[in-house]
Amino acid sequence: MTEQPIVLQVIICSTRPGRKGPAVAHWAMEQATAHGKFAAELVDLADFNLPILDEVAHPRLAQYEHEHTKRWSASVKRADAYVFVLPEYDFSMPASLLNALQCIYQEWTYKPAAFVSYGGESGGLRSVQMTRQVLSTFKMPAMLEVVSIHQVAKHIDAATGAFVPEESYPKKAKAMLDELHKWAVALKPMRAT
Repeated sequence: MTEQPIVLQVIICSTRPGRKGPAVAHWAMEQATAHGKFAAELVDLADFNLPILDEVAHPRLAQYEHEHTKRWSASVKRADAYVFVLPEYDFSMPASLLNALQCIYQEWTYKPAAFVSYGGESGGLRSVQMTRQVLSTFKMPAMLEVVSIHQVAKHIDAATGAFVPEESYPKKAKAMLDELHKWAVALKPMRAT
């Protein structure tokens, strides 16, 4: 019997105009594809247009009434692991990510997550720390290994809009993806029950 591939979603977490997330996420997707152990797909929160918690039933019940929640649920359910590509807003995570996490529940459980964060001086690390706390409520282990991009604007090519990584970033991404794969495989039996 052929083993099912580990499905990894690289999620663009910022939804605001002018965001740097898509450029960084396309690079993260390249890293995930080159890693070779994932069936990777790019997911953009902006494509789901999720309103703020508009379901009547508690998310733990998975009794969704709205089509946007059902679409989001189906997308998240498909994956075995996630890389959140996230900026730091006001020393915290983007509200779009918090809302996307909280509007569903069971779809996240027992799935590991990793981070490619970006920002100014802090490289988005405070956003990662805030997100880790929230993920724990979904029983999602968060990887210690992070790709943190400091002064992200300096890494965006003015002519093409593409992300230009520092020399160390691919090595950091590989270490993060190695660990994420281990956890995704180890947790697979828990997700099956």
